[in-house]
Amino acid sequence: MVNHIVVIGSGTMGRGIAYVSAVGGFQVKLVDVKLEALQSAEKEINTIFEKGIERGKLTLEQAEDAKKRLTYETSLEDAVKQADLVIEAVPEIHEIKKNVFETIDAHAPEHCYFATNTSTMSPTEIGSFTKRPEKVIAMHFFNPVHKIPLVEIIRGLETADETAEIAKNVAEKMGKETVVVNEFPGFVTSRISTLIGNEAFYMLQEGVGTPEEIDKAIKLGLNFPMGPFELVDLVGLDARLNNLRYLHEKLGEKYRPAPLLEMYVKAGRLGKKVGKGVYDYTNKEK
Repeated sequence: MVNHIVVIGSGTMGRGIAYVSAVGGFQVKLVDVKLEALQSAEKEINTIFEKGIERGKLTLEQAEDAKKRLTYETSLEDAVKQADLVIEAVPEIHEIKKNVFETIDAHAPEHCYFATNTSTMSPTEIGSFTKRPEKVIAMHFFNPVHKIPLVEIIRGLETADETAEIAKNVAEKMGKETVVVNEFPGFVTSRISTLIGNEAFYMLQEGVGTPEEIDKAIKLGLNFPMGPFELVDLVGLDARLNNLRYLHEKLGEKYRPAPLLEMYVKAGRLGKKVGKGVYDYTNKEK
């Protein structure tokens, strides 16, 4: 049974996962080696609580109870000692994930399950970084975590049925819908969304239309909640480029990153998190 969840990484995804975990009734520790990052995460999470109360999603009492269940720590080794489930939400970089999983495997109790919040990387390979691959699974949350209802659960080669069931139950307690799929590069959602987003960059590069026109066509014509450029600015152009490079390596030419996307990343136009991506957020909110 899962009572204590540790979320590793206090970036956009980590803080969102910590929030829905606390609201779902779990005791939660959000871990980051950088104290400033944790302080920023706490400030944003408190803002999400406030907005939830304003919109009638939470009562004041529910929000206060959830806040009491959520703590912030800088020591990964100490944080995982009492964990029932660890959810990793660090950048999609092989060496970083390897180091994290080797560390938590050495310090977490034997009964603890490990989940990686990845949109592309292999839970089978991540499981190989531990001595308990049967307890390793991918739980792919979507941004913004507190608004998007889906968690894509991906089984690795050695993932046990019990692990998949635990992940499904935890996600549902967080208020999420789930799909459980078998591992293949890109899973379900990332294979589709990266193709659409990459094609949008090719269209922009070819002068088919402006970002606003392309986004409007996709939203109104295909009934998407966000246009591909709005979405890439939200998730980060660097993250999207890393995903495309991985899928290009694994699945071939149709995932080759558009040169314009690579150019934007080289220019430091990484999206909302830096104030400028496809759109400019420095003077107004897109």
